[in-house]
Amino acid sequence: MTTLPGPDGEHRCFWCHATPDYLRYHDEEWGFPVADDRRLFEKLCLEGFQSGLSWRTILVKRDNFRAAFDGFDFTKVARYGEADVARLLADAGIVRHRGKIEATINNARRAEEMVAAQGSLAAWFWRFEPARDPSVAPEVMAKSAESIAMSKALLKLGWKFVGPTTMYAFMQAMGMVNDHSDGCRTRAEVERARAAFARPGR
Repeated sequence: MTTLPGPDGEHRCFWCHATPDYLRYHDEEWGFPVADDRRLFEKLCLEGFQSGLSWRTILVKRDNFRAAFDGFDFTKVARYGEADVARLLADAGIVRHRGKIEATINNARRAEEMVAAQGSLAAWFWRFEPARDPSVAPEVMAKSAESIAMSKALLKLGWKFVGPTTMYAFMQAMGMVNDHSDGCRTRAEVERARAAFARPGR
């Protein structure tokens, strides 16, 4: 990956310069480790909604998604029925795709099962964190061995819209890998956060 100077003159990953929304997301969220189950569930769902679309499309609608899906509280979303599907299909503030909406409801039910079996979503997801190799430079990949394994495991448990490419984007965003470019002003911040982060379930 390469970097470009931002409005403040500091270099950042090239992709975040497209819009102010991307810049904020890059500086404040992308790559910082997350252990909160609701945030993990939200991101996984939003990555599913992004399939075939740009992340900016989802990012600008994120508050609308949160309002529509009860803040991505999966214990509430798991109770959704056909009336909720109809409500969501009529909501112009989100991506109105029946398959993705129904997958979100299905995944909320699977999330409840995972918490019952594992104690938390975080404890399960963080098992797939790759071993750290400081000699390997960050790079943009579509998937990894770990994201393929995570995808296969989730599909076996009945989750939907969790392909290996979606799972790698999820791992990048939730801090399981630090894919900020060398020279990016946020890379060192993320690395410090990851060093101080208590891995769930360990």
